[in-house]
Amino acid sequence: MVEVGTVDPVIAEQLGRSHPLARHLDDFLTDLANAGKSAHTRRAYRGDLIAFAAHHGEELAELTAAPVRAFLAELAELSPASRKRKRAAVASFTKWAVRHDLLDANPMDRIDTVKVPKNLPRPAAAADVAKLLAVICSRRPRKDLPLDRLRDRVLFETVYVCGTRASEVCGLYVEDLDLRLDDEHVRIHGKGGSVRTVLLDDRGYVTLLKLYLARAGYSAGPLFRASINGRGGPLSYDAAHHRWQNYCQAAGVEIDIHQLRHAHATELINAGVSIEAVRRRLGHASTETTQLYALLDDKVADAEIRAARRRRDQATR
Repeated sequence: MVEVGTVDPVIAEQLGRSHPLARHLDDFLTDLANAGKSAHTRRAYRGDLIAFAAHHGEELAELTAAPVRAFLAELAELSPASRKRKRAAVASFTKWAVRHDLLDANPMDRIDTVKVPKNLPRPAAAADVAKLLAVICSRRPRKDLPLDRLRDRVLFETVYVCGTRASEVCGLYVEDLDLRLDDEHVRIHGKGGSVRTVLLDDRGYVTLLKLYLARAGYSAGPLFRASINGRGGPLSYDAAHHRWQNYCQAAGVEIDIHQLRHAHATELINAGVSIEAVRRRLGHASTETTQLYALLDDKVADAEIRAARRRRDQATR
């Protein structure tokens, strides 16, 4: 049995400190933090592994493929993407355990992978994005506009004009900005510790960004801060997502934050930007993912062709 000691409070609350896997999960999550994994990734792994540990209450050394199969079988009602994520969490944990001589063999080697159908991304309509951003504030905000509203406008517009993930934007620091005139860039810290540099080519956005920095008085530290007076730490993804939902409700539109990234990529493809250039801007590991936006463009073209054919058919009747 694991010795009772200091364990992640969430693990302790949901599993109990004496659970056979509690200490190992805590050590695993600590190693993830030391390796630079994002807080969002660690929270997701923690939730998935707590669920697995609730299913498998035996010592880690006794873990075989059978309980893993049973755990995954209980998730049959979930989407393939959710099941794949939970399998990945267990696989990462068991790989760590083998590396630390806590398991003789990795049981995940005997577990089939979960295949996820490749669905086309759903970009938000440009008109809906413009409507929602305008609800937050205009690009020429009033001088008495609260700082948190200006912060939100810049944050969400950064996601849109740079094609980033919202979590990447929440993690930006002022030091990631290079605002030399006519050569403005931002350094984005992406998945797996990757770093990419994105051109800030929208003059209206750059003007708004500089206004925000001047109003906030930031010269270093987190770019988007949690507290209204600007003295807190980085705004969390959960807090940003909650505020985004409120703005969507106020604007009367339904847009997921990630659809801003899809919209940006689709606009670039439609404008004739190469797949490779879009891949680099979005931080995709391969062009296979980026290619989906070109397929989406084909679907748009097909819809236009079908509409034209219907109009022609109606005219000849």
